[in-house]
Amino acid sequence: MLHLRYFVAVAEELNFSAAARRLHMATSPLSQRIRDLERELGQRLFERDTHSVALTPAGSALLPMARDVLDQFSSIPWRLREATRVQRSTVLIGIPPGLHPALRSRVSALTERVRERFELQRWPGTTPALVAGVREGRLALALARMPFSDPALEQVRVMSERMGAAVPADRFAGRESVALADLGDLAYVAPPKDVRPAYFDVLDSALADLGIRNRLDLTHTGYAGISEVVSGGTAFSISILEPESPMQEYRLENVKVLPFTDFHPQLDTALVWRHDRACGDLKNLVAAAREVFDEPVLR
Repeated sequence: MLHLRYFVAVAEELNFSAAARRLHMATSPLSQRIRDLERELGQRLFERDTHSVALTPAGSALLPMARDVLDQFSSIPWRLREATRVQRSTVLIGIPPGLHPALRSRVSALTERVRERFELQRWPGTTPALVAGVREGRLALALARMPFSDPALEQVRVMSERMGAAVPADRFAGRESVALADLGDLAYVAPPKDVRPAYFDVLDSALADLGIRNRLDLTHTGYAGISEVVSGGTAFSISILEPESPMQEYRLENVKVLPFTDFHPQLDTALVWRHDRACGDLKNLVAAAREVFDEPVLR
């Protein structure tokens, strides 16, 4: 199993140093483990030189097999729990930060609908942690910020929230909207990497393409820290426009969120589950969740 994990990491990164960092190990022993696997299988899995790494035909054929084996292996704990559980079991649904009340209401509706069969409890976390929890079977379901991708998971969009520019209120007094050109003398500040959804990386790239290149990187803080910087008058950020969004709780007195006239960001949230759980013992829970979250919420 360890050798297959090493192989998948290198195959996905196509870079031994990056794969070693991902696996929290040194590059030299990782290279040796790959050579051991190639020797055991009697196949060369990678073409490598000093500048590049590429999969051989054998490596390309092995990659989906290895992913399938690892998925099966990681699902053993929850499959075993389900095989030995009592009639009414406790299951977890992942909840991201700042979840809109409309989705919280649907989570409550789902909890009530399945209460005779499941005790549905909420588990908070960032999107990477929630997606990993679903993949590994610790969470039955999760609401997670898009985009994310995992071949073991299924997802359906359940909400789209329009986003605007969080700007210093005193500098934009009387304004009902803002254009990107109005923000040229402000630094763009995004949430720190350990708390922000992947969509903010998409936003960052889009803003750079549109000429917003001045960046301010924050560490060891969260959304409240961003609001502090914006309220000081030197930066802007991207935030949810919807007044009912819990994200508005982080706004300070000198911060306002205005819609863009020439840029249309939106944050999408998906319901996610393992595809093999939709046909296993949790199929009734997944089916009920799909019904409750059937119509996407648009804000």
